[in-house]
Amino acid sequence: MAIAVSNRNSYKKNICIDMLRQGYHESFSELFTLIQKWNALREAAGPGSAIWQQKSLEEQPDKLDQLYHFLTRAEAAQRAGHYEEVYDNQLNLAYCFNDPEEKWLRNYFYEQCFNTAQLVKIDGGKREAQAHANMGLIHEEQGHVMKAAEHYEAFYQLTVGSTWKDVTGHTYNSLACEHLWRIYTLLADKMLENKEHQQAIKTLIKALKMAKEGGDMKMEGEAAYCLSLAYSFAGEQQTALSILNTSVKTFTALCDSAGLGRAYAAIAKFLVSQEKVSETIEYLGEFMKAAENAHLSQSLVDACVLLGNIYSERGKYNEAFEYFSRASEAAKTLNNLPLVDETKTYCGIAKAHKLVVAFNGHIEAEDPVSLKYLLAWKENRSDMCTDPLTVAELDKETSASKPL
Repeated sequence: MAIAVSNRNSYKKNICIDMLRQGYHESFSELFTLIQKWNALREAAGPGSAIWQQKSLEEQPDKLDQLYHFLTRAEAAQRAGHYEEVYDNQLNLAYCFNDPEEKWLRNYFYEQCFNTAQLVKIDGGKREAQAHANMGLIHEEQGHVMKAAEHYEAFYQLTVGSTWKDVTGHTYNSLACEHLWRIYTLLADKMLENKEHQQAIKTLIKALKMAKEGGDMKMEGEAAYCLSLAYSFAGEQQTALSILNTSVKTFTALCDSAGLGRAYAAIAKFLVSQEKVSETIEYLGEFMKAAENAHLSQSLVDACVLLGNIYSERGKYNEAFEYFSRASEAAKTLNNLPLVDETKTYCGIAKAHKLVVAFNGHIEAEDPVSLKYLLAWKENRSDMCTDPLTVAELDKETSASKPL
């Protein structure tokens, strides 16, 4: 073990000596500093931490090779004044460190890229735009939402009218729109938590604009849904309902069951709060038909559960049981056992409520026929509403039991 450790350490020493011999003093200094910081982070995290479980940087030859290669190339490019090459080598180093315990190294090189990008003058601002996007990502991950928004806005401004694309074929501008939609939504969430409704609405309007400009219908539907909720919190129910209908159309076009479920649930909540129960049922009936026609089983489950809950809350347990039963049947087609169990629970609750109504009716009647019903039910625990004992049979038994 001691010999192996010695060999691994000597590999680091050999790299450092080679850097110095070739005159890459800055690369040597940077590598040495990064190794020291890695070790300091391991010591601070202590045994049992993720970074402690991982080998130290100087014990990872592949990482040392990457650092040696790209650091020296970046230094050579810097001496020649080729800042675009400096940037590219720093970016390649950032890509080398994506594991959670290595993110500080990735962020370090993203910051280096950002500083270098300001010196690049020959690419029309492409590298500067990319650097702003990466800095936005760092700040977003760290919870610095406002700072992230500033970088994403700069990214967007630099990409307007450009045809730049990333390796996946997405344009930089569409990525900027996606980042801004997401970060504006996060900002609005914080505003809503602080009861800053109007400011949240303004921010979500900007989010919706970015979603539309980005050309992603899923994003647009989500943005409209969030904006409708903000209007609802602000007490502007009609505006909220109008925008929710827009999101419903978008989610319907996408066959997005999850989006449709949330949108129709919000519509139902709005209408019920305004005591427009019949309109709510009408809306949800349309939802159910649309789900059936599009063969969206999850949406059909959502629609039936929402309708079942509305009828149940109003004491119409027969109707509630009918819709919960339909939800249960639809859930079975999805092979989703937790969902099947959930819908069965709804059915059980509705059936229990039906039974309580019938049971109380017989108790309140206080007549021999009702008493016979209750006794028969106690014996076989069948559905009281379809008990095998008929009224005629009970009347016959009651008459026969009377003294002559």
